[in-house]
Amino acid sequence: MRKSGILMHISSLPSSYGIGKFGKSAYKFVDFLEQCKIGLWQILPLSPTSYGDSPYQSFSAFAGNPYFIDFEILEADGLLLKSDYLSIDWEKDPRKVDYEFLYDHVYETLRKAFAKFRPNQEYAVFELRTREWLDDYALFMALKFQNKGLPWYKWSKNLAFTKNEAIDKAKKSLSSEIKFHKFVQYCFYRQWKNLKNYANSKGIQIVGDIPIYVAYDSVEVWKTPELFCLDNNKYPIAVAGCPPDSFSPSGQLWGNPLYDWRFHQRSDYEWWIKRLRQATDIYDIVRIDHFRGFESYYSVPFGNQTAEMGIWQKGPDIELFAKAERALGKLNIIAEDLGFITPEVQRLLDRAGYPGMKVMQFAFSNPKNGYFPHNYTTTNCIAYTGTHDNDTLAGWYKTLDENTLNFCKAYLHVKNDSEIPYEMIRLAWSSIADSAIAQFQDFTGQGSEARMNIPSTTCNNWTYRACESDFTTELKEKILMLNILYNRCNRIIPKQERADINEQTEFIKGFRSAT
Repeated sequence: MRKSGILMHISSLPSSYGIGKFGKSAYKFVDFLEQCKIGLWQILPLSPTSYGDSPYQSFSAFAGNPYFIDFEILEADGLLLKSDYLSIDWEKDPRKVDYEFLYDHVYETLRKAFAKFRPNQEYAVFELRTREWLDDYALFMALKFQNKGLPWYKWSKNLAFTKNEAIDKAKKSLSSEIKFHKFVQYCFYRQWKNLKNYANSKGIQIVGDIPIYVAYDSVEVWKTPELFCLDNNKYPIAVAGCPPDSFSPSGQLWGNPLYDWRFHQRSDYEWWIKRLRQATDIYDIVRIDHFRGFESYYSVPFGNQTAEMGIWQKGPDIELFAKAERALGKLNIIAEDLGFITPEVQRLLDRAGYPGMKVMQFAFSNPKNGYFPHNYTTTNCIAYTGTHDNDTLAGWYKTLDENTLNFCKAYLHVKNDSEIPYEMIRLAWSSIADSAIAQFQDFTGQGSEARMNIPSTTCNNWTYRACESDFTTELKEKILMLNILYNRCNRIIPKQERADINEQTEFIKGFRSAT
């Protein structure tokens, strides 16, 4: 079945509390998707953000972001009063997330809810089901707050090296704080489950995202260093990144510690299977970031300032996914197959059978480029106009040189530059790809000010927010008409909701009006 989707992270949803949340605006967005007959809602990782505010650099591979917990739902649960959260001036800029402000005020508000919380049967079940990661995470966060946010490798040596005596002492002295962080995760997953169930009831699948790597300052590296390539002092031997290319001339230095794949192989990929099990539980479809890194990964010596001097090393390849699917069943995965794709990587993609990504912003080099829809050789792919790492379409075309811009306009058959964003979306929707996805800010025609992320930079990213005023009737009709025209409706449209398509004149008239 042909589908369409919108990429909109939770943080970008409209809200009165400084960041998107799992409350009313999230449910309204689901209703908007249903009205547009959109079948896929793609989000970024739900994990807690750390330094740099990136969801791809998190304190945990399993925990959820406390900022997304909705205060109004907590009030309805009897855990907050309106005065507990309305007394704070959350909205400094309705178009931007202020993460420092959230850090200072979200936790203090959640502590007020925790003071009224009494564990119940539902909480006991949650604690039991998540015990494999929740206990360590709650202790890690309790210690982090005790150490004023410092990374674990700057704690006392005994704590940094998880000496039993120091850990036992911390568990006793921080028992209340540990319970608080468990409560926060309970609230997060309870609210997320309800929102996901609502979306599923409307015929909408959630496309989630998991980074291939975890952050150095994470509970996984702190508590299970054997999973990673670390020296005896728990420093990374090498870190992750990407080699130089036209996208980033000095490469991308991510800084994440690399996996000790020999250890993972000896353990039958137990940790990865746990991670994929949780991902398939909280998402309907899992996008794995930097999928090519499973075939071979780029290794940069720890301490290097750029990614220019790295080397490629062999990854686990298909073995990991074969064992994961034996344990979990067939996985519904999107392989982020961008970057340097060798025959070996292509062989992994072919054997796994997961759909890859066709990002149209990368296409305009020459007519033979594989990202052009006319060169698609299979329907088993996802057509993207751009990703969270790309500029918005309205910002992107302004960066093109004259020859590329002219090529782009000729390919899209437009005369005016301003027509490019809509025609790029239309082209993705018209392609043979099973699914077509675009960022929300591309539907609204926003410029570079609405860009989500600039790779290899650490400031002013991940802050984009939509406003209620963006969700117009005209926008809904435009998206709905695209889905009708290119057979991407996620459900059959009842007669009372659509024009009689047999009357072609009225259909075309309505389409032109919407566009």
